Amino acid sequence: MVESYQELMEKFREKHYFLKDSAALVLFLAYKLEKPLLVEGPAGVGKTELAKVLADVAGARLIRLQCYEGLDESKALYEWNYQMQLLYLEAVKKHENWQQLKKNIYSQEFLLPRPLLDAIQAMEPTVLLIDELDKSDEEFESFLLELLAEFQISIPELGTIKAKNKPTVIITSNSNREFSEALKRRCFHLYLDYPDLEMETAIVSAKLPELPSQLVRQIVAFVQGLRQYDLKKVPSIAETLDWAKTILFLGKDVLKQEDVKSTLPILLKFQEDIEKVELKMEYLLTCNHSGER
Repeated sequence: MVESYQELMEKFREKHYFLKDSAALVLFLAYKLEKPLLVEGPAGVGKTELAKVLADVAGARLIRLQCYEGLDESKALYEWNYQMQLLYLEAVKKHENWQQLKKNIYSQEFLLPRPLLDAIQAMEPTVLLIDELDKSDEEFESFLLELLAEFQISIPELGTIKAKNKPTVIITSNSNREFSEALKRRCFHLYLDYPDLEMETAIVSAKLPELPSQLVRQIVAFVQGLRQYDLKKVPSIAETLDWAKTILFLGKDVLKQEDVKSTLPILLKFQEDIEKVELKMEYLLTCNHSGER
């Protein structure tokens, strides 16, 4: 794919994803050394997008497992195709003994692969995204350890299946709970935080090149100012972009107090946050009108 982390940074930049040097180095090493990468940080800072862009840059197929409370191996690893097994039994039960039938119906022909098995069996390059693992139970986290350590999975009826082509594994977490030492030991670690003023300005400019540069600086500076307050949910990069698109759609060329006030629900998700910001609106706009913090 690439031969240096600097080249990786450049390829990501071409996809309008901006990596810091340290983040690019960790991602590059995880890819080259075939180590799972645990990416933690607040919601909306680009953790999931990191895996998507990596797959695009690497020319790999993205396989995504979205985690949730109660997720188990039947949804993540495999299921037996019971309907096909029953049809098979009906078709051949008069011609074979039970032991032979039992052996045949628990074969890969009747296996329905879910994301983890799909990634292990893939012949082409793949990026396996295990998204928001912190939403799953600790039991499921423990279940992943074999895959993360040895790139293999065990199916009682079939035995151990080893990866034919090791997937690049990206695990994301919004830090809703702590992970075990066993899981952390198997992974490289990367923490993505909210971008600074310069990087977020570059992101918005790249995604929305039609926005005047001065207006981009005002938008980003205002959002950066909001992140300094004690809000229930501070705006993420995704919400900055949504708000910038809104300002563009409304045809504004400068941030005015009445426009900001009317569009705050695009940026903030809780009424108490909106009310808190409205009290500080004039101050925030005055401080950030020039695009400076």
